[in-house]
Amino acid sequence: MELSGLFSYFVFFLSMVSVYAVLVLGLNIQWGYNGQLNIGVAAFFAVGAYTTAIVTGPASDNYLGGFGLPFLVGLILAMVVAGLLALLVGLITVNLRSDYLAIATIGIAEIVRLVLKNEGWLTNGVRGISSIPGPFDGLSGITEGMAYLVTLLVFVAGVYWICERLFRSPWARVLRAIRANEDAVRAAGKNVLLFRLEAFVLGSMFMGLGGALYAHFVGFVSPGAFDPMFATFVVWVMLIAGGSGNNRGALLGALVIWAVWTLSSSMIDALADIGLLPDQLATQASALRIFLIGLLLEIILLTRREGLLPERPPKAIDRAD
Repeated sequence: MELSGLFSYFVFFLSMVSVYAVLVLGLNIQWGYNGQLNIGVAAFFAVGAYTTAIVTGPASDNYLGGFGLPFLVGLILAMVVAGLLALLVGLITVNLRSDYLAIATIGIAEIVRLVLKNEGWLTNGVRGISSIPGPFDGLSGITEGMAYLVTLLVFVAGVYWICERLFRSPWARVLRAIRANEDAVRAAGKNVLLFRLEAFVLGSMFMGLGGALYAHFVGFVSPGAFDPMFATFVVWVMLIAGGSGNNRGALLGALVIWAVWTLSSSMIDALADIGLLPDQLATQASALRIFLIGLLLEIILLTRREGLLPERPPKAIDRAD
């Protein structure tokens, strides 16, 4: 039983790492490629999760739903809706300076959170949406978890492949040039606003995909699941620690930071059980975990300023340009 439980936890751990990996890869397109300071990751994460929950979930008298669409259609619609939201937001904000863009995206994330919380006819409010179907509901126990983990890994591999192809493309080289010297790129005749908007929308679509994969994994979504601490702060820490501008670094950051996040929780619980941790600290476990994550980030930035896997120039130059 202990081995079975450990294996189940391992499957859960890798599944959550996979979800976060998709989110971090999306953020890497925005920040790592183009220097866009998007502090509203939670908004696109939540929109993707709720979109697939509504279009694939069961019918209810309390909220919109019951369309019964397939799993893959739900994922596609989640990306489309997240992309449309990003397009609307981006037309207004992507030409702002990075600090103003950060403030604007924080506001957007808060607006989305309040809509999810208060528009009960659409989202069931704070009670959330449950019984979200998964693609392998016919299976049982650990078999279902393993099957969905394989599905998640396939999506992570696909998103990573797309990001790597983009990184070596002329499009991404323009994005990096804009990040380094926007005025020079504009003087070269490039439409800086269009390139910024494309990066913002594409990154947000991947965030919406991450939200949809998360919704089908846990089978339940509510506004509390998209708290900025878990849906924005942790994603940023993963990217910075892993190495912004490096897709492999994004994957490594998701693995390392989520491992620290989960292992620190287990360690705090174990210390509390044997009496080595004062009751006051034991009741503030979440704050301790945030402290440990922040401490780890500081250590990484002091020892490896560019992250565990710094950005490297692409190995091959696309001849299409």
